[in-house]
Amino acid sequence: MPYDVVIVGAGPAGLSAAIRLKQLAAEKDAELSVCVLEKGSEVGAHILSGAVIDPKSLDELIPDWRDKGCPLAEVPVTENLHWILTAKRKFNLPHFITPPFMHNKGTYTGSLGNLCRWLAGQAEELGVEIFPGFAAAEILYNDDGSVKGVATGDMGVARDGTHKPDYTPGLEIHAKYTFLAEGVRGHLTKQLIRTFDLAKDSQPQVYGIGIKELWDIDPALHSPGRVIHTQGWPLGDDANGGSWLYHQANGQVSLGFVTWLNYSNPHLSPFQEMQRWKTHPEIAAILKGGKRVSYGARAINDGGLQSIPKLVFPGGALIGCSAGFLNVPRLKGTHGAMKSGIMAAEAAADAILSQRQHDELVAYPQAFEKSWLYKELSIVRNVVPLVKQFGEVLGTVLSGIVMWLEYFGLKMPFTMKHHPDHESLWRKDQARKIDYPKPDGVLTFDRLSSVFISNTNHEEDQPVHLTLKDPDIPVKYDLPMYDEPAQRYCPAGVYEIVGEETGDPKFVINAQNCVHCKTCDIKDPTQNINWVVPEGGGGPNYPNM
Repeated sequence: MPYDVVIVGAGPAGLSAAIRLKQLAAEKDAELSVCVLEKGSEVGAHILSGAVIDPKSLDELIPDWRDKGCPLAEVPVTENLHWILTAKRKFNLPHFITPPFMHNKGTYTGSLGNLCRWLAGQAEELGVEIFPGFAAAEILYNDDGSVKGVATGDMGVARDGTHKPDYTPGLEIHAKYTFLAEGVRGHLTKQLIRTFDLAKDSQPQVYGIGIKELWDIDPALHSPGRVIHTQGWPLGDDANGGSWLYHQANGQVSLGFVTWLNYSNPHLSPFQEMQRWKTHPEIAAILKGGKRVSYGARAINDGGLQSIPKLVFPGGALIGCSAGFLNVPRLKGTHGAMKSGIMAAEAAADAILSQRQHDELVAYPQAFEKSWLYKELSIVRNVVPLVKQFGEVLGTVLSGIVMWLEYFGLKMPFTMKHHPDHESLWRKDQARKIDYPKPDGVLTFDRLSSVFISNTNHEEDQPVHLTLKDPDIPVKYDLPMYDEPAQRYCPAGVYEIVGEETGDPKFVINAQNCVHCKTCDIKDPTQNINWVVPEGGGGPNYPNM
């Protein structure tokens, strides 16, 4: 199936690129064929974010979006709070301490999944072809080494590799340019970064794991547009992170907890930290009488400007979180992802209409370096490494000073470095054990009941998509060294050690539980776990996340 552009991933970056390509074709009275592949069962099924969204890129892409029934327009942010938590108390961080870009002025809060569903409708009206339930599983190359397109995964393959009666081979999608918009730690993106050495001039990407719940709360406690961020408790000195609680439409709050994946204690469980955070008196008071209705988890890019790899390769480009445009201190990446899709689309449209194909779209990184997005990320580039190096308190103070100086144009003469997250774990005997309270089923919950309300489903009789380079490492190395941390860093209960009490431990992978967060692929200390795409349509089915 030949197209001008094939886009892997129907998130905000991929859909923005598709829309912009069609807009440019219409402006020039030309034809551009655009295909979007989405591994989720529908657009939005795998989309998870807080989300408070800066509409800057949406204003550029569809200036009248507020008048077109876009669900994001429903709840503008009306109140912005930042709390420093101790075990029992909170302290408000005054607005004047932080630069104006941290104040959420002019932003909106709502479901990123629903925004993507709306964007998909806009794209289809322009003639974009969107194929949900089709996972891009393989990169295709031309004889000269340039990217030719992608192949979707075969359907109907049994766990032992044999073909079931409903077997259907994958499709080859050929294109003049291929955009990877897979999100964080994409399966094909990893391959292309290695193949073309795209990260040779950038710092290692670093990550956090964001765990989210959606709650219906008491109407008397609901204040639409109220936005709260917290830092501090319950994380100790060996971890960094923070949380959000957003009052959104329909009497709901979105709440979640992000743990940076550079944590050193192998006994730490990001899921349990999130559950413990909800027991803080200030948070529990908001949720009192409420009901949890959805759950999900996703890794996020924390590396910032210095971790963005080369954005283009012969025959395509990386856009959105495949590259990593998240502004960490603002907790915002949607506007950056959308802007990257717009810039890549403009470069590709110009190339195709000039009769070019399968070369490097150099106009895209050039546009990025001249954009407001580059300036925004440059201002905050040292925030994450400062907090990691100097700790939560001193690091926050120093990063605040640096942000103010950069905001006023006093650019720091240095850019700090990152270290890969999988290298940070201490041995289990060097770290404190953490006694997490048992869930009460009202305010706090276990992982399996949480996965249940993520609507996660995989065809059980298919090859396991969580592959091990060496199946012996989890028991022979990770277990004695780190007490096999996969048991705790996975927010979906995919990994467990069984038989340890009888002296015959075995590493079990419950792949059907996987919510596609990618934490295992990132945090595994020996990089032994390799996440690959399962059969299309599998995974979570987030309704309103």
